[in-house]
Amino acid sequence: MPSETSPVSTIRNLGPKSDEVFARAGITTADALREMGADAAYKRLLETGSKPHFIGYYALVMGLQGRPWNDCQGDEKKALRKRFDALKADVRPKDPNSEIEKILNEIGVIPR
Repeated sequence: MPSETSPVSTIRNLGPKSDEVFARAGITTADALREMGADAAYKRLLETGSKPHFIGYYALVMGLQGRPWNDCQGDEKKALRKRFDALKADVRPKDPNSEIEKILNEIGVIPR
């Protein structure tokens, strides 16, 4: 059974690369990801510069439910597409090259 320090990749559908991607967004454990929920976590990924990808989003949603990524179909998939599109529309990625972002990064305010 995963512990409270288990990596994100212990969640179904998420592989080792997920550990890096979520860590850049400040989400370092499976429990933290579960506590945030799929939408808040995916929004954080987008805010920290990850490119939106619908399959990645619904694989996350399905994984948090303990389901295989390809289990999402029909009306459920359409509803998730609406949630995904709303998340994308709501997020404007930070420009890591802006002056203020550079300064905040240098002093350690921005999670790596």
